[in-house]
Amino acid sequence: MIKELRISAASGYLLLLVDVVLYIAAVYAFVSIKRVESMSPIAVTFTGLAILSVAILVSCGFFTVQPNKAVVLQLFGKYVGTVKDEGLRWANPFFGKRSVSLRTRNFETNRLKVNDFDGNPIEIGAVVVWKVVDSAEASFQVDNYENYVNIQSESALRTLATHYAYDSHEQDGISLRANTDGIANRLRHEIQERLAVAGVSVEEARISHLAYAPEIAAAMLQRQQASAIVAARSKIVEGAVGMVEMALAMLNERAVVSLDEERKAAMVSNLLVVLCGERSTQPVINAGTLHH
Repeated sequence: MIKELRISAASGYLLLLVDVVLYIAAVYAFVSIKRVESMSPIAVTFTGLAILSVAILVSCGFFTVQPNKAVVLQLFGKYVGTVKDEGLRWANPFFGKRSVSLRTRNFETNRLKVNDFDGNPIEIGAVVVWKVVDSAEASFQVDNYENYVNIQSESALRTLATHYAYDSHEQDGISLRANTDGIANRLRHEIQERLAVAGVSVEEARISHLAYAPEIAAAMLQRQQASAIVAARSKIVEGAVGMVEMALAMLNERAVVSLDEERKAAMVSNLLVVLCGERSTQPVINAGTLHH
């Protein structure tokens, strides 16, 4: 594998001044062909052409390095090194120069339609934040590192979605909807493994869109509502039982009334109806207990 080799390039400002002087000298040589008596016009012309050629060759060595960018240098196809020093730089004119951005970038994947762990069709999308950390690997290990990042991120997202259910039916189960932080870390790890060969570091990866596929969305909504109702009922019953226990204990402790087992059962039944009922209860007077 080709790893990044950082090198320094000469400052281009001094060589820019030298290059300007060479161009002026070449122009002066062409202008003064007939004025120079010590040399023949042909010799002066060749001298001017030689100076102009050197000036053009020097000009080909200039390049600029912007902040958070790198320039990869090659000599006849061979990797020479990477320059990261900002400003106007100069290197061998025969070097090939390719600029690579080291800035943080982000993109949003397409909304993919996949089957989750339970086999339910879902739609899922993610936002990936990434940057190049090795310019040599990004330039030479893959053909187009930006396209490589996009395709591999979608592939990792698709794989992740098949390993987890949209919504877990177990209390401690991991699901795409409920465990957002854990899923985000797993997604970032999955993408990073695929992009390491391209010299790319994944800063963050998060699910940006998650929904059931349209053909089952209505049925799954009813299922979620039913699960919510059952969970709420369980809490209500648990609280009601605790209140009945507390009521019986307080009646017994304060000796307010003495109840046999049959009356205790009736009291428990009435209290549970009152506490667990969906509608407000109406008081009923038992006329059988009244004496004329």
